[in-house]
Amino acid sequence: MRGSVFGNLDPRQLPPGFALENAKMLRVQLPDDVLAKQGSMVAFQGEMDFDYEGGGLGKLLKKAVTGEGASLMRVRGQGLLYLADNADDIHLFYLENEGITVNGRNLLAFQPQLSWDIKRVQGAGVAAGGLFNTTVTGTGWVAVTTHGTPVLLDASRMPTYADGQSAVCWSTSLQVGINRTVKMGALIGRGSGEAMQLAFRGQGFVLVQASEGPPVVKASA
Repeated sequence: MRGSVFGNLDPRQLPPGFALENAKMLRVQLPDDVLAKQGSMVAFQGEMDFDYEGGGLGKLLKKAVTGEGASLMRVRGQGLLYLADNADDIHLFYLENEGITVNGRNLLAFQPQLSWDIKRVQGAGVAAGGLFNTTVTGTGWVAVTTHGTPVLLDASRMPTYADGQSAVCWSTSLQVGINRTVKMGALIGRGSGEAMQLAFRGQGFVLVQASEGPPVVKASA
């Protein structure tokens, strides 16, 4: 796998399509289609059509039950498309017949030849929020966002744990489960105070952002 976080993303050696206009804006070169987070378009040059992308009945049902997965749009046309999400940092990955698992709200865009599905973390019940994630597999470009500068962890060095909302993406080769802290009242996470983390083991990486993401603004009564 190639990625900007690995320092091995040389555009001269890869097919065109995705490029960083700057650290917080993605430039997508069409005529190839692209799947992107709804509402992430900030500008485009050329002629383009924007359509809702449900991904099929099975994926729609999974979204309804789990709450996972950003709503996607399919963009067709010709020209340059610019995408961003709340001025978050953007990181590119180029998959070469492999996969990556992404926290749904961190998934910005990917090429349509890639397959995607919503997966449940092993050991997490259906009612456990934030424990369903989107897996993208195949060959092509993927863009993810992070709230703040992330840290790249090598899970092969030792058992690795991360807050479920702070974990941005990770290798599909990793074994992922749930770790429950003995002291259940400990405020060890950055959000809810639940003594539960994602546990990663095996050969692969975990990208962790510096927060649980931008706070959700609740509507006033």
